[in-house]
Amino acid sequence: MHDRLSKKDTTMTSQDNDRVLIFDTTLRDGEQSPGATMTHEEKLEIAELLDDMGVDIIEAGFPIASEGDFRAVSEIAERSKASTICGLARANFKDIDRCAEAVRKAARPRIHTFIGTSPLHRAIPNLTQDEMAQKIHDTVSHARNLVDDVQWSPMDATRTEWDYLCRVIEIAIKAGTTTINIPDTVGYTAPMESADLIKRLIATVPGADDVIFATHCHNDLGMATANSLAAVAGGARQIECTINGLGERAGNTALEEVVMALKVRNDIMPWSTGIDTRKIMHISHRVATVSGFAVQFNKAIVGKNAFAHESGIHQDGMLKNKETFEIMRPEDVGLAGTSLPLGKHSGRAALRDKLSQLGYEIGDNQLKDVFVRFKDLADRKKEVFDDDIIALMRVGEDAENDILQLVSMKLTCGTGGPAEATVEMEVDGKDVSATSQGDGPVDATFKAIRKIHPNTARLQLYQVNAVTAGTDAQATVSVRLEADGNIATGESANTDTVVASAKAYIHALNRLIVRREKIGEGADTREISYKDI
Repeated sequence: MHDRLSKKDTTMTSQDNDRVLIFDTTLRDGEQSPGATMTHEEKLEIAELLDDMGVDIIEAGFPIASEGDFRAVSEIAERSKASTICGLARANFKDIDRCAEAVRKAARPRIHTFIGTSPLHRAIPNLTQDEMAQKIHDTVSHARNLVDDVQWSPMDATRTEWDYLCRVIEIAIKAGTTTINIPDTVGYTAPMESADLIKRLIATVPGADDVIFATHCHNDLGMATANSLAAVAGGARQIECTINGLGERAGNTALEEVVMALKVRNDIMPWSTGIDTRKIMHISHRVATVSGFAVQFNKAIVGKNAFAHESGIHQDGMLKNKETFEIMRPEDVGLAGTSLPLGKHSGRAALRDKLSQLGYEIGDNQLKDVFVRFKDLADRKKEVFDDDIIALMRVGEDAENDILQLVSMKLTCGTGGPAEATVEMEVDGKDVSATSQGDGPVDATFKAIRKIHPNTARLQLYQVNAVTAGTDAQATVSVRLEADGNIATGESANTDTVVASAKAYIHALNRLIVRREKIGEGADTREISYKDI
């Protein structure tokens, strides 16, 4: 069982000194990363994983932004088991009413409303300090009349004048907010400032002892995790974060980093969370997959190299005593202690056991599907390692309902001339083929795909990573496309790099098609000013 708070405990005050609430905004702030848009089903899956791992508050979306966001927040609220489900709302009654409707079926609903309070942000709606103060009072009061749990954020708080920040926080507290979130919206502050700001606000603002202070940090200067932990030292008891640090620009505070920092260095940071850390690696892989944002190899906690040791001195030390060069156990974050390879003779039971070790609990039907792809991979590789299995689960297979699907490919490459690719695809259920030449096999393949499905998408990113060592290693390919302001990312893995490239490109095109259809239906109206909170 996780150390999960009761409903009463989620409205604890700043005086509760040993517990830090984890507020995950992967589905809201994280999804705002260009190209990171998730499908409805993917949002539901990630929310379930967050709930299961012990996240206290899940910010499920921005209900007024689109009908899709509203449906996702509503369904997550209805399905949630233990987590508080939160929706975001700007400082107006229409947003707040829509948010309240979306979260109303949650066992623990929360409305998170915000307004930019710094001089730069006050200029956007052209409000005086007094006009903004009145707006804060009215909107927070309205939200509190709809739900018992209201969070309020002064956007760009770290660049707001001290006296005015204290004034509006006091107004929000008196209007009924239960959590005051202090956003470092543009990643401007430094750790000593972060700690001092929270400490001074708690000491200065009347009623501060009756609410929870939260911290929301962006990573523009690479200090989001440090700023969040410093804020906790200053008295904050809620950290806003995302899986893998996903988020606008340079991202947000990474959940896995603050949680493991509090766990590993509990000697100097004597606070706890309710997170089951053994589930971190699995949800990290899933978020990387559905967002299309691969985790950098040297990323703290969840990067591929986080528990890898190559130099002779390090390997020698690890063989003698693992604590020589590891400050935490791989098992603590959901990694198998050893990497035992499977092969083509391995059966379903062995595969299920390996998946369980890696954090994947799947049903019989899904196992059957994964086993087919595992056998196909095992026929092409001598040994299938943990990372191969993870890659297999991450990229899955092409969705049955995708408009575009790869059927077959044929390549001709010469040393003195252009490469030629013949690609056969299924388009809306019909087989179509095309042949193109290009500067290398990947370029020729992409040109053939564009012949089959004409498009103006611009290639923003093409990235190839080997999953394991060896000439038979799987290649994981990420492709990011942009068309008419819409960005989509596709990913695929295969022992043939060109096949993986084609599938990743087609995956991204399918996502662009879905995104364009949503906008064509008038469902997506994200060009509203909530992006950087």
